[in-house]
Amino acid sequence: MDLTEKQVAIPIKPFGPETFAYFHEIIGSHLKNYELPVRFVINVTDDRYLHCEISVLSGLNSDTMKRLGSIFDFVPRQIECNTSFNVVFVVPTGIGAEIGGHAGDATPVVKALGEVCDYVITHPNVVNASDINEMTANTLYVEGSALARLLMGTVALQPIRSNRVLVVIDDHEVEMFANDPINAVSAGRATYGLDCPKVLKLSPPLAMEAEFSVSGRAAGQINGFDRLDAVLRKSNGTFDAVAIASVIDFDEMYHEKYFRHGGSMINPWGGVEAMLTHAISILYNVPTAHSPMLENQKIADLDLGLVEPRLAAEAVSMTFIQCMLKGLHRSPRIILDPKIINTTGLVKAENISCMIIPDKCLGLPTLAALEQGITVIAVRENKNIMQNDLKRLPWKAGQLIMVENYWEALGVVTALKAGIVPASLRRPLANTEIETTSF
Repeated sequence: MDLTEKQVAIPIKPFGPETFAYFHEIIGSHLKNYELPVRFVINVTDDRYLHCEISVLSGLNSDTMKRLGSIFDFVPRQIECNTSFNVVFVVPTGIGAEIGGHAGDATPVVKALGEVCDYVITHPNVVNASDINEMTANTLYVEGSALARLLMGTVALQPIRSNRVLVVIDDHEVEMFANDPINAVSAGRATYGLDCPKVLKLSPPLAMEAEFSVSGRAAGQINGFDRLDAVLRKSNGTFDAVAIASVIDFDEMYHEKYFRHGGSMINPWGGVEAMLTHAISILYNVPTAHSPMLENQKIADLDLGLVEPRLAAEAVSMTFIQCMLKGLHRSPRIILDPKIINTTGLVKAENISCMIIPDKCLGLPTLAALEQGITVIAVRENKNIMQNDLKRLPWKAGQLIMVENYWEALGVVTALKAGIVPASLRRPLANTEIETTSF
């Protein structure tokens, strides 16, 4: 089993209820037998095509393919539940986002949102900062696949008190680099009550390679995924969440270059990490996160000097693991069983009040929000490499709200929660429309 990236150009058709079935058909025609899409990104929209990049898991059997279904399965919500106000907060991984594209540097936004809503549903890329994870108690930390499926209406989330977190690490050739993450696990057990049934060393190690796609987005490939799958299958039933720490192969020159360029370079490691966690989340329906391990002593000994603040959490860490352990410790359960998916207390598509994204970002979460009638707030200041004009999508009146920055986004969220049309807070106020009708 391997994970790779494919590029597909989808001819543009009007968006509507059949959009996801159309995507499934077109992308399926570009795949071989027993290849499963696990991640879907639209990088560029022009007048004729949606230029997409898809992460593909290959080597599955027919029974598994049938059981897993498709990431394009869609269940429209019938109502919006207004008993709580819940915000989905997304900063896609590997697109060079100005805010949230580095080491947990969108956390302040999450903390501010936590003050004005019941739940903030977000993903590891937003709050993972190596040894630091400062998400609020009302933050639901879910891997990107689970977040997309929540919006697509195919899963629900169950807030919980704690998870049994299985930790899988590379059996590193440098003993110290294998010992450090184990010590981090022990620290979590001793200080905040982490429940880790065991740490598994994967030998030979998982082969993860980071690379940049044709669009410039961080991506990669993973070989030998079947070894990890076998380990998880053997331990199935003993864990509620999976934390993985492994080496990501990348040209050594980029380590120093990434830190020296003060955040102007796209984080090269996040893309292949997202491919891995999407695949595991889909296969096992458990919260999943990944952190890189140091490759060798030369990398560990780099003197990076004083780095740009957004990179600092990574510059001072040896393991990068504590953030995901804290996140997975209380990550919500993923519920698929149709017999219990409507149980009271679960968070479903019906419970989502709005979503906040960087401007130009287009993928399953945005498309699902469009079709579910969920208000989307797009932030222009969070610049990135995506090239999509969100205004071209067939939004309902007032469904897409463009703002300049996250200060403004917080104001819009507060207005929506109060039942106030956000535009009523600005001046000039448009004239009241008058229409004369006769019968």
